Amino acid sequence: MRAFSYEKPASPAEAATAASRNPEAKFIAGGTNLLDLMKLEIEAPTHLIDVNGLGLDTIEPTQEGGLRIGALVRNTTLAADQRVRRDYAVLSRALLSGASGQLRNRATTAGNLLQRTRCPYFYDTAQPCNKRQPGSGCSALGGFSRQLGVVGTSDACIATHPSDMAVAMRVLDATVETVKPDASTRTIPLGDLHRLPGDSPHLETVLEKGELITAVTLPKPAGGTQIYRKVRDRASYAFALISVAAIVQRDGSGRVAIGGVAPKPWRVEKAEAELPRGAKAAASALFADARPTHENAFKLPLVERTLDAVLAQARS
Repeated sequence: MRAFSYEKPASPAEAATAASRNPEAKFIAGGTNLLDLMKLEIEAPTHLIDVNGLGLDTIEPTQEGGLRIGALVRNTTLAADQRVRRDYAVLSRALLSGASGQLRNRATTAGNLLQRTRCPYFYDTAQPCNKRQPGSGCSALGGFSRQLGVVGTSDACIATHPSDMAVAMRVLDATVETVKPDASTRTIPLGDLHRLPGDSPHLETVLEKGELITAVTLPKPAGGTQIYRKVRDRASYAFALISVAAIVQRDGSGRVAIGGVAPKPWRVEKAEAELPRGAKAAASALFADARPTHENAFKLPLVERTLDAVLAQARS
C-alpha cells in the first residue's frame, strides 16, 4: 500500500471541499472495498478523507411517509431496522444476502452503492482493463466472462455492478442525496446514479469531483409482496450470477430489477407492463438489447426461470 495523508473533516460540506482540492483524494468510511483496492494498488489515493462521525448514520421517517437513510448507516443496522423489515422487506433480504456478517457490520449505505466491480480482469493489474486504465483494452472480451454482463455493456467493458443493496433500492425507486464542494445539494434518482460504460467505463457514476453522498431516501412503501432472490455459485459469501428484486401486487402488476447482468442495477420500466403476462414476456422486454458472450448467455434463461419462481412465490 502506498503512503497517503489523512484528515477527518467536521461536516459533509467540509469533506466535499477537501476532496475537491486534491484530485487524488478519496472518501473512506467502512473501507471494505477501498482498502482492498489500495493493497492491490488498483486505487492509489494520496489523501484519505474520513467521513465517519459526520452525523450521517441515522434512519429517519420523511414527511412523505418514507425513510431517509444516512450514508453511513451500516448494512447490518439497515437490514435489522424494524421499519425496513416491515415496509421494505426486499431491501432487508438483499442486504442479508450480501457479503458476510463481519463485512455488513462495517459496510455503509453509500459505500455499498459506490463499490467497484469484481471483474477478475479489473483486479489483475497485469491484464488490460479500460475501467482501471482507460484506453488499455478490455481483457474480458474474449476472455473468461461467465460472471460478467449481458446487457448495458459496450465494446470497452462488460463488467457488472456487484451490489445487492442497489438492486433492491432500484426497485424501490430510491433517490440519492449529495452535497457538493460549494455546499449546494442535489437529489439524484438511483436509476441515474450509475453510468453505462460506453467508451469511458472508468466513469462509473454521475457524481462530480468532491461530491459526497449524504443519504438515500426511500419513498412511501409500495406494499405488495416483496422478494429478493439471488442465484450464485455457492450458498454464501458470493456475488450474484443473477439476482431478482421484485414487488408484486395482487393484480399481478409490479416492479422488477435485476442484478448481476449489467454495469448498474438493471430495470426497464416498460418491461414491467409485461409482468401480468408472465416471466417469459417480462424477461424478453428486459433483455431486448442483450449482448451476451458464449460463456454467460446462460444468464438470460436463468433470469427468466428465477423471475418465474419469484412470480409464483408472490402468487402463493
